[in-house]
Amino acid sequence: MFSMKSVMNPHRGSGLHGDAVFDAPAPSTAADAVEALLQRCPVAAPTPLIDAGGLAQALGVAKAYIKDERARMGLGSFKALGAAYVIAHQAAATGASDMSTALSGRTYVTASAGNHGMSVAAGARVFGADAVVYLADTVPESFAQRLRDKGAEVRREGSDYAASMDGAERAARDEGFTLLSDSSWHGYMDLPWRLMEGYLAMAAETVRQMPEPPTHIYLQAGVGGLAGAAAAFFREAWGDAPQIIVVEPENAPALIESIQAGRVVDTTGADSHMGRLDCKTPSAIALRGLSRDADQFVTISEAEGEAVLPLLAREGLDTSSSGGAGVAAVLAAPPEDARILCILSEAPA
Repeated sequence: MFSMKSVMNPHRGSGLHGDAVFDAPAPSTAADAVEALLQRCPVAAPTPLIDAGGLAQALGVAKAYIKDERARMGLGSFKALGAAYVIAHQAAATGASDMSTALSGRTYVTASAGNHGMSVAAGARVFGADAVVYLADTVPESFAQRLRDKGAEVRREGSDYAASMDGAERAARDEGFTLLSDSSWHGYMDLPWRLMEGYLAMAAETVRQMPEPPTHIYLQAGVGGLAGAAAAFFREAWGDAPQIIVVEPENAPALIESIQAGRVVDTTGADSHMGRLDCKTPSAIALRGLSRDADQFVTISEAEGEAVLPLLAREGLDTSSSGGAGVAAVLAAPPEDARILCILSEAPA
């Protein structure tokens, strides 16, 4: 039985600001600057937008457009546009003639349960920096090895993501590393703002590829970086007409509860199988942007997240329950006669 919870956004248009979001800036919409920098990267290329007619029929909607991020820059997810973009931006700012050593001597540190760590590791290696990635004890060793294969040092810390982030913050403070998180909080805004800006490349590609504006856009969210960046750009491109729906696991309702409270709140709950989305506190920058740009916030159950995967697989769109969460929300409550846009955010694990 489907149990999707839905909340209409009371802050739509004006958005939250000031103390409610720790004075966070609004997300960037400067996609041109991002794409200009990415043109200097030999593995950067647009990902496809799929007109998924079979999926639309199965979902009960008029049209289904799927932005497929599973092969982005060889890293398997949209996250390739985040941390690696921040590192590339900092490398370019040095003015070095040899970009491969532009950041020699610098170490980036982060905590990760998945694709963000890969982006940090890959970006650091390209520009001559080092990467240290903290993982919770519950993260599979197979992923730790993937990080090592990208040149990162892996350190284990604690039983959950919050503990691993504590380790990363401590290392940044004690060892002089640059903390590069994909979230933002009080006193930590600049690098995550730049990281979210990197996701605009995906949003700009999508707008160019779409044959017509969608009526409904479904954006899955963990801390909210992808959703916040994409929503800001889509509003600028398409105005108020599309309905923007933010999708979270019911076990990690960070954004929906913050929207209801009118401020950043910490949430609790059991671990979600949608591991990339299992974030209990939203990014302040993302919350500011989504409180302005999103029309609706929904949560889906673990069962709903899993239910869509066989359907996606039949259409050649294999992914994880995190990657397909937007489509799962459509399946749970399909809007009538809709042209939907969803992001297939990662390859299956």
